[in-house]
Amino acid sequence: MLVLTGMLLTACRLPESPVGKVEVELQNPIIPGFSPDPSVVAVGEDYYLVNSTFHYFPGVPIYHSRDLQNWKQIGNVLDRPSQLPLEQANASLGIYAPTIRYHDGTFYMITTNVSGGGNFMVTATDPAGPWSEPVWLEQQGIDPSLYFEDGICYMVSNPDNTITLCEIDPVTGATLSQGRPLWSGTGDRFPEGPHIYKKDGWYYLLISEGGTELAHKLTIARSRSIYGPYEPHPENPILTHCSLRAQNSNIQGTGHGDFFEAADGTWWVVFLAYRRYDGDFHHLGRETFLAPVTWKGGWPVINDGEPVAERMTVRMEKIPEKPQPDSLFYDFSTIGPEWMHIQHPIAENYSAGGGVLTLTGNGDGFDWGGWHPTALLRRQQAPECRFGTKVRLQGDGEAGLAIYQTHNGHIEFLVRREKGRSSAMVRIRLHNILHEQAVALLSQPEARLDVRAYGDHYAFELNGQPFASLGTKLLSTEMAGGFTGVTVGPYCRSGKADFTGFDWVE
Repeated sequence: MLVLTGMLLTACRLPESPVGKVEVELQNPIIPGFSPDPSVVAVGEDYYLVNSTFHYFPGVPIYHSRDLQNWKQIGNVLDRPSQLPLEQANASLGIYAPTIRYHDGTFYMITTNVSGGGNFMVTATDPAGPWSEPVWLEQQGIDPSLYFEDGICYMVSNPDNTITLCEIDPVTGATLSQGRPLWSGTGDRFPEGPHIYKKDGWYYLLISEGGTELAHKLTIARSRSIYGPYEPHPENPILTHCSLRAQNSNIQGTGHGDFFEAADGTWWVVFLAYRRYDGDFHHLGRETFLAPVTWKGGWPVINDGEPVAERMTVRMEKIPEKPQPDSLFYDFSTIGPEWMHIQHPIAENYSAGGGVLTLTGNGDGFDWGGWHPTALLRRQQAPECRFGTKVRLQGDGEAGLAIYQTHNGHIEFLVRREKGRSSAMVRIRLHNILHEQAVALLSQPEARLDVRAYGDHYAFELNGQPFASLGTKLLSTEMAGGFTGVTVGPYCRSGKADFTGFDWVE
C-alpha cells in the first residue's frame, strides 16, 4: 500500500492541557513536494488550501482538511485553458501566489498570471469546482489578496514594491477606489504576499520579504484603520530561519504565509519553506508548512518564537484521524487531479484504457521550445521514494520516465528505437550541458524502468538491474533555477508508446 508519509502528521494522546486540548505531534511539511505560496480559508470546520503552479496545467491545486493535518486534493481551480493562458510560460512564469477566501456563500481565488494577463480572480460555490472564467483586475503588482468587511471588497497587491489597497467590485472586478499605499515593509527586498486580517479592533497586514530564498521572512504591521497608517511590529520578522538559531535547521526559506483561525478558536499559519539535501541544495521545491500562532500584547507569535521543525508538539481540540493509504499503482483508468502537464496538453496525444496509457510524441522535449511536451507528471513528495513503469514503443521513437525541474534541468530515463535498433539510456540536461549518463542496447523496444530516489541521489534500474546514478543537486533550484520542484512521470517525445501502469511507493 502506498503511504504518503510526507503528508501525514502523526498524533499521539498525551495528558490534556489546562485549556481542554490535547497535545499532538505535528509532522511538517503538511503538503510535501512542490507546493509553494500556500493560502487557507476556514469555513466552519472545513479548511481549504491552494498553492501556486507557475507553468503547469491544470493550475492551483485545492486541498481539503477537517483536522489541519490530513489534506486531500479535491481538484484544481484552473482546469480549463480559457482560465489559464500559458503560452511562453516557463518555470519562472505563469501562476504566482494565489489567495483563497470565502464570503457570503462564495469562494474567491485571486492570483497573478505574470505571463498571461496579470491579476484576476475566479469564483465558485463549491470549492471542488467548477470555478468561473477569469475576472481581470486593474490594479497590478503580484500576489493579490482579498479582504471583505461591511459590504466592501478590498484588494491588496504590491505595485512598485509597495503594498497597495483599493476597493473592487467582487462581481465585475471593477476598481471602485484609487489605490492607497499602506506599507513597504521593513526595508528588505521584495515586499510581497500581503494579507489583511482583523482581530480585536486592529487591522493586521502580513507580508513576506527578503526574496524566496535563504533570507525569506514574514513581517507584520497593524493599524486601527484599514487605510493606515500601519505600525510595524517592533520585533519583526515574526518568522525566519535566516538566523543564528535556525541556521543549522534542515528547513530554510521560511516565508510567504497566511493566518487563519480554526474552528476551535486557535490560530495557525501556513507558509512555504524548503528542505535541504546534500548540503545547501533543495530539489523538491518549496513546500507547505504549518505552525501554531498565539497572540501576546496585540501581536502574533509563531510557534512560541521557536524555529519550526519537521516534528513539533502542538495543542489541538481533538486527535486527528489516521488517513487511509492511497494505492501504489496507477492504471490510468482515470487521471487524478494530482497529475499535471507542462503548459496545455494536446489532447489527442493522450489516451488510456485497459490498464495502458498511450502517449504520442509531437517532437517537443523538455528544453525550452514549442512547447507542449507530451508528458504526465506528478510532484515528487518525499526525498526517498520509488517510482517506475513498463514502456513499449510501437515503432521508432523515444519515450520513458521524466524527472523534471525546469527546462534548464531535467533527466530522462528512456527507451529509443531508430531504424530498427533499440536502446535505453539516462540523459541529463543542465543548462547548456547535455549528457548521456549510460546507454544499453535492447533486444526489443520495451523495458521496465524504475527510479529509486534518495535525499542526495537518484538510482536508475533497467529491467530490475542497477543501471546508473545521478546526484539530486543537479536538479536543485540552486543549479537548475526556477520556482518549482521536481515532478516525475511518463513522457513520449516522438513516435507512440504504451505505458503499463505507474508504481509509486514512499
